[in-house]
Amino acid sequence: MLKVGLTGGIGSGKSEVAKRLGALGAVVIDADKIAREVVEPGTSGLALIVEEFGPEILRADGALDRERLGRIVFADPERLARLNAIVHPRVGDRVAELQAEAPEDAVVVYDVPLLAENGLASMYDVVIVVDAPDDVRVSRVVHHRGMSEDDALARIKAQATRDDRLKVADIVVPNDGPLADLDARTREVWQELLTRTDSR
Repeated sequence: MLKVGLTGGIGSGKSEVAKRLGALGAVVIDADKIAREVVEPGTSGLALIVEEFGPEILRADGALDRERLGRIVFADPERLARLNAIVHPRVGDRVAELQAEAPEDAVVVYDVPLLAENGLASMYDVVIVVDAPDDVRVSRVVHHRGMSEDDALARIKAQATRDDRLKVADIVVPNDGPLADLDARTREVWQELLTRTDSR
């Protein structure tokens, strides 16, 4: 099994790369998706978040209002740390379950947004960083997620800098051009991962 950490700041296109690697044959474990699952209504994760941040972070249907919670925690590092202390252990447990289910010869790609921030690079055989300039990322987040420019910039400031992220990279996927370029680079990366798997 080749364990690949895939990361990139908000708006970098990391999810697009994960999707393409999955289509090529990787087993993709999406930490963001799992992070949503562990705070769904009825979970202990959501109960603890309501206890910590108050019932106003719930939508009318009882689900977590992620945008409202985001505005609270991304403006306050201490509150972000308290949120992470609730969510991260639950994500870790679920990731371990999914990893145990993967075939022995699999290329397992862990889609981990905060890999650099949390010092997780050593957990993986290979770290891939999807990289794009900050102005490109802000534009994408504003246009594709409907977030305000200020909120997008706050998210970017709460994450690692580009330099810090690139320092942990074994492979860099530049993503400031057309999707055709991203397709081509992702196929190259996949071949490199298969080569690394074969040589183990």
